[in-house]
Amino acid sequence: MELRGSIALVLGGAKGIGKAIGFALARAGATVLLTYWDWPEEAAAMQEELRLLPGNHAAFRIDLRDPHQIAELFATIRARYGALHILINNIERGGMPVVHGAYTPEQWELEMATTLRAKWWVMRSALPLLKEAPAAAVITFSSIAGLVGRSGPAGLIFNDGYSAANRAVSSWTETWAREGAPTVRVNELMLGFFETRHAEQTRGWGLLSASQQEAIRRHTLLGRTGTIEELVKAVFFLLTEATFMTGGVIRMDGGYVLGGEEIPPMPPGVE
Repeated sequence: MELRGSIALVLGGAKGIGKAIGFALARAGATVLLTYWDWPEEAAAMQEELRLLPGNHAAFRIDLRDPHQIAELFATIRARYGALHILINNIERGGMPVVHGAYTPEQWELEMATTLRAKWWVMRSALPLLKEAPAAAVITFSSIAGLVGRSGPAGLIFNDGYSAANRAVSSWTETWAREGAPTVRVNELMLGFFETRHAEQTRGWGLLSASQQEAIRRHTLLGRTGTIEELVKAVFFLLTEATFMTGGVIRMDGGYVLGGEEIPPMPPGVE
């Protein structure tokens, strides 16, 4: 897939992963549309930086929990740009136990509305426009919380609702790949502990003790958290190189899911 000249919508673009992906796509020649909602200082800085880039880029403040606002966003994209080639479905709200404590009904609803339902409403509006392009690609982000839940060293970071929501995402990836075929490829990146997502530069990570942080690293086979640069490279691979891949889930977690279990040597056998 050719990035130069494409129209790319990146959700959650105020900071962190979404912003990094959006700006990398812009530097590669795409016209980038970033969404944001909260984080006002970061969003203002992102918009100022976006204005300095060459091209017809834009940022939209939108509450992606609201299907009506989503429909209006895609009507605007159609009217203003006439096409959509790339969707980075990077919307979530992680309810870290170490931050939020025990569940309240409000916290539960916020996580399910943002991490789960918003992704579905976005795809419902995006897919018709994506299918009009000769070739298009979607990358949906999920979390290994859907596999490990609130257990082990990650139990202070992954809430029950957040874990349940992420387990559901992979089934949608398969459905969307079927609906988008043959011109729209839909793949999923299932993330472990990355800077700005679950790990460093998040509120929850800063509330963990040094030993709790180290336990997460020890549980990760590679012994560290991931970087945004590594994630951006994976996104570009899925967009430009993995052209025969759709409906797939790539677990990018440094081996966290496999960690915590040692492999014993084989015992002596009977000759």
